Amino acid sequence: MEPTQIRLTIPDNIDPTLLMGPADALLRRVENAFDAMVTVRGNVITVVGNAAEVDEVVSVFSRLISLVSAGESPTTQDVDLIIGQVSHGAAGPLSVDEDIVSTHRGKAIRPKTEGQKRYVDTIRRNTITFGIGPAGTGKTYLAMAMAVAALKRHDVARIVLARPVVEAGESLGFLPGTLEEKLDPYIRPLYDALFDMYDVERATSLIEQGTIEIAPLAFMRGRTLNNAFVILDEAQNTTPDQMKMFLTRLGFSSKFVVTGDITQRDLMGENGLESARRVLEGVDDVAFVDLDRNDIVRHSLVARIVDAYARDEATGRGGSRHAR
Repeated sequence: MEPTQIRLTIPDNIDPTLLMGPADALLRRVENAFDAMVTVRGNVITVVGNAAEVDEVVSVFSRLISLVSAGESPTTQDVDLIIGQVSHGAAGPLSVDEDIVSTHRGKAIRPKTEGQKRYVDTIRRNTITFGIGPAGTGKTYLAMAMAVAALKRHDVARIVLARPVVEAGESLGFLPGTLEEKLDPYIRPLYDALFDMYDVERATSLIEQGTIEIAPLAFMRGRTLNNAFVILDEAQNTTPDQMKMFLTRLGFSSKFVVTGDITQRDLMGENGLESARRVLEGVDDVAFVDLDRNDIVRHSLVARIVDAYARDEATGRGGSRHAR
């Protein structure tokens, strides 16, 4: 069978050195991932090999071109992410969304996968959005970016970040220190995302002013949250009653985002995330977005770990999630 050959022309407004990387590091990354032969002459990329692989390589370069067109300088991590997406069936160039917000270091935050783009668009359109998926899919980080952007635009007056205080085999009452010191390990992931978007001094000032509030879920009872962007993280560790309590805190001019990973729950029986989907799916202005391993933007090994555990559970060999 004759090999397939496709020539891809790099647009005139694209710097080929950004596309190939320093010392052609990005090009080498693509070459090492596929058996197809890739050659670059001027602004023309020629790919030769079997039809399926040629299509995948062309898709990788099309996505890289989209990133460069959007002002990005792709890294080897970006290339690994794109290769993983394309290898698992993502076709065509990623429709790069507009920036959500910039970090305090000036780096633009935007969706990196089609699933993430769907998640962000859903948050924009709906009052309550549930983001459900495995670790590394950007559920909390993108929700935080949307919250910070809303605060900067003055669409909301404050951000409220909540988490259930649930941990296997431990209780706050048995941990040393003050209440704040006891809560810190549970809330730390929210601080990490926040401090990426604001420098520590600015974020601390906003927290002290009450513009940004970080609290355990139990502190939400009895409140009405008006004019706020509210994120409930790790929602798989809520009970159905806690989830109902949280959702009914919704006030005027507010937006709620609920995130969680069904596969990493620490509670027995039905949890709040599952019950919310069962009760609320189909309710107007409430939306559910499922992210999967194709949306993982951490180290490529994270996606392979998620796949390995999914295979293990599918065979029935996986131990109980609750036997901890």
